[in-house]
Amino acid sequence: MTNIKAILRNETTSSANNKLRKNGFIPAILYGGKDPNKKISIDKNALKNIIDSESFLSKVFELEIDGKKEKVLPRDISYNVISDEPIHIDLMRVVSGAKVVLEIPVKFINQNDSPGLKRGGVLNIVRRKIELSCPAEKIPDELTVDLKGSDIGTSLKISSVKLDENVKPTIVGRDFVIATVAPPTVIKEPEKPAEETAEGATDGGETTAAEGTDTKTAQAKDGKEADTKKDEKSKDGAADKKAQSSEKKPQEKK
Repeated sequence: MTNIKAILRNETTSSANNKLRKNGFIPAILYGGKDPNKKISIDKNALKNIIDSESFLSKVFELEIDGKKEKVLPRDISYNVISDEPIHIDLMRVVSGAKVVLEIPVKFINQNDSPGLKRGGVLNIVRRKIELSCPAEKIPDELTVDLKGSDIGTSLKISSVKLDENVKPTIVGRDFVIATVAPPTVIKEPEKPAEETAEGATDGGETTAAEGTDTKTAQAKDGKEADTKKDEKSKDGAADKKAQSSEKKPQEKK
């Protein structure tokens, strides 16, 4: 178990806390149990690896104050909105026999032994953390979900996770899903054989050529009919003019 040293804070003003932060310390408060609350400060470097871990708010560690050690559990942490540096931590004493409710991260193992994932399936994670009620001295670091043998369509439920005695999920009455192995998100269509593609191109070329020939023939036929009608109209006009000329000519006197 990780051991962290802390120092009691005598001054609790904003300026005093800011001075602590500049010197590399994080102001904190320790509460819970029968002992009074204590205002303390912790070296930021000593907490760096714990704070950066996903299980920080469910990680029990040992806190040492003036030579006295006690188990504590982080319950809240505040960050600077600009620098994103931790500026305050709430710590709760872990009292033996007491129960706590907290979220535990889920870890997935044996991805390489999943037939579904090998065939292109996708691990769809429904819950990355699960809220548990457990004894303060039996808080698990993480919950392990084994993917070995899982195929496409498999639902991984809370019943498949091994929990210690007296450790129970806060969701009761149903076997809820933690993750599923879903089908591939993209399905590729099979490529057409090369022979079919070549035949399609040949048929298309012959059809186009035939259509083009028929179009030209039709245009030529329409042109000839138009010329014939034009000639007939010209002949009819000439005959009408000749007849009119004959009617206007005066008869000779006898």
